[in-house]
Amino acid sequence: MVRWLSRFFHYLDRSFIPRRSLPPLNEVALTCFRDLVYLELNGKVRDAVISLIDQERVGEQIDRALLKNVLDIFVEIGMGQMDHYENDFEDAMLKDTAVYYSRKASNWILGYSCLDYMLKVEECLKREKDRVVHYLHSSSEPKLLEACAGLF
Repeated sequence: MVRWLSRFFHYLDRSFIPRRSLPPLNEVALTCFRDLVYLELNGKVRDAVISLIDQERVGEQIDRALLKNVLDIFVEIGMGQMDHYENDFEDAMLKDTAVYYSRKASNWILGYSCLDYMLKVEECLKREKDRVVHYLHSSSEPKLLEACAGLF
């Protein structure tokens, strides 16, 4: 919506706003969205996204493109900073990942040989890297792999 508004009001953004020393339309739109929508819903959205990631971990199909678009909101709302993505989403996702793989690792240690256990671990690390490629921000990869590797 911000992109559409920016195109629609291009003249204002290019000439009127700089003359009046006003903030750019893009910045005002993101600030309004953050204050009116994002701050109200980010906890619910975070929980829904983490739930979808958990569903994918157990083998269910999810809409990765939609998930990427939702996660891009966490990045874009920071207006060049990663604070909202890291604090409002990534921290909770990493904790959920640690809990999930902690349970898995405990079960695998009891039920599999050392070789089979290592193969399971390798497969999980590969799938987590794949998640980063498809919908998580690239800055999440080292943190996600560290959270997983610390459990195995």
